[in-house]
Amino acid sequence: MFSKILIANRGEIACRVIDSCRRMGVATVAVYSDADRGARHVAMADQAVHLGGPAPSDSYLRGDAIIEAAKKTGAQAIHPGYGFLSENPDFVDAVEAAGLVFIGPSAKAIRAMGLKDAAKALMEDAGVPVVPGYHGANQDPAYLADQASRIGYPVLIKAVAGGGGKGMRRVDDPKDFADALASAQSEAKNAFGNEAVLIEKYVLQPRHIEVQVFGDGHRAVYLFERDCSLQRRHQKVIEEAPAPGMTDEIRKVMGAAAVRAAEAIGYKGAGTIEFIVDGANGLRADGFWFMEMNTRLQVEHPVTEAITGVDLVEWQLRVASGEPLPARQEDLHINGHAFEARLYAEDVPAGFLPATGRLSHLKFPDGARIETGVRQGDTISPWYDPMIAKVVTHGPTRAIALRGLEAALVDTEVAGSVTNLDFLIALTRHEGFRKGEVDTGLIGRDLDSLISSSEAESATRALAVIGLAGLANPEARGGATLWQPLRRAIAWDGGEAVLEVLGPGAARVTLDGGTHDIRWQGDRWWVDDALRRNRIVTHDTGVSVFGGRTVHLTPLDPLARDISAAGGDALTRSPMPGLVKSVHVEAGQQVKIGDRLAVLEAMKMEHSLTAARDGVVAEVLAKAGDQVEAGAPLIRLEEEEA
Repeated sequence: MFSKILIANRGEIACRVIDSCRRMGVATVAVYSDADRGARHVAMADQAVHLGGPAPSDSYLRGDAIIEAAKKTGAQAIHPGYGFLSENPDFVDAVEAAGLVFIGPSAKAIRAMGLKDAAKALMEDAGVPVVPGYHGANQDPAYLADQASRIGYPVLIKAVAGGGGKGMRRVDDPKDFADALASAQSEAKNAFGNEAVLIEKYVLQPRHIEVQVFGDGHRAVYLFERDCSLQRRHQKVIEEAPAPGMTDEIRKVMGAAAVRAAEAIGYKGAGTIEFIVDGANGLRADGFWFMEMNTRLQVEHPVTEAITGVDLVEWQLRVASGEPLPARQEDLHINGHAFEARLYAEDVPAGFLPATGRLSHLKFPDGARIETGVRQGDTISPWYDPMIAKVVTHGPTRAIALRGLEAALVDTEVAGSVTNLDFLIALTRHEGFRKGEVDTGLIGRDLDSLISSSEAESATRALAVIGLAGLANPEARGGATLWQPLRRAIAWDGGEAVLEVLGPGAARVTLDGGTHDIRWQGDRWWVDDALRRNRIVTHDTGVSVFGGRTVHLTPLDPLARDISAAGGDALTRSPMPGLVKSVHVEAGQQVKIGDRLAVLEAMKMEHSLTAARDGVVAEVLAKAGDQVEAGAPLIRLEEEEA
């Protein structure tokens, strides 16, 4: 076994690896960028080495600097985590050339599965079913369009390199193919340095089921399956294990196919075989097809660990150090059910736009497994994936595990950035999801109901007003028990309300959503005579209410400038910090509502900014290559005539 390893990653996965290393008595070396100098993974490791600037190309993608750091600190092996260099075969070659061990598969295995088109051909030879499509080398747009017509719409354009939904576009109509292809190729080239794509038949009621495999270079086992069908923009939101509706018979067929895939390339370490499954008529042994193999540890690996009792990171270190597989297939069994929810800093109603911010308040619940790379006071940076944490629950049945996930999310508290917390809670309460009726289109079909506002939000805002007034603090309530009612205005950034203190433990709040009578006793709150399971938290950026629907109110700063007041729909602003990838208009140009004005690159994704109305471009205020902040003006239209 190694005595010291270097972790070539950051965030929650670096912390996760450190946890297992500590338990195994293995010392760890962290690496970090300028943006991560004070990060949690740096504080947890035994040693830490600075790599460079905040951009991944200046830090976490500098393979030479990472290898040099390992050699200087006496590390014997490098764990890549996921993302960054984890599936880069040239990096594996360089690690081994330096006399170090790469904790993962061989460069040959990564190359075999790194390009989706070649991987599908290899899988066909190994007897693994693949999705109908075009996986060839001809990348001429007209030829690809012809292949799409032959396959039959809808089709899916996918980058042959990489993953995470980047370089992927669904196309339902031939007239949209050319634009979708250009967009997918541009995103793929930027993310992976390879613009080649493949075309696949799009399964109309698809489920995304993946099988965890583990090999030692000679033989492999499968650690059962995970259902990752709850997705938005081709990125996973909630994962579970085992898959709903899976039978032992189908599980064995899929598991055997996954093992054939792994053994066909002499796979060593943890990997995942991803299958697309036709869920239209239930799970069938002839209704699943190979999509791709992830030659690394997956983000969602904790649900597999929860149902098998296996520490996959421990297995990685043991096999990389020369041990054979730690278990036989017959030794592995499923125990109960597990869920993982990905808590992100993102604006769900705005289209899941990544967000930034300093975490002014952060509290996780007891009773759930929390995988996180941040602490209260840390900043969600625009340079990296905006994940805050993974919330994992386990129970003897699916229903119990899902109820546990709902409770854990309700008890989670995050302030300082917008998050998808309420969206995740709504998903756990979705009737179809609770029944196990999942497919990759669920979120898209029911998005409006999952993010809709309600009277509950108005009532929760009324509780936040109580917090702004200082009445959430028991020590401050005594000053409000006057002989006569007290009435005053409460203002915050974006709104105002009227507060009437009616007597000890009672107040009335009037705001846009209506009037609410609030009573309290200790930390128990009644709104309009309904007992509410809410928590009012005051922090350095304002007041937050948690417990099912989250509300944040920031006290009004009279010196603050309302950037939305000027310009209206004439001014297109950057919705987040990012890089202006391209500008598609010029001054004097006539545009129609919905026309693409510019493309912003942020947090590894491209976002098209479109015209809010018809008009004429008055000014172009940014150019390709500019790094802009959230709210920065980019395009201004001429004012409409009265």
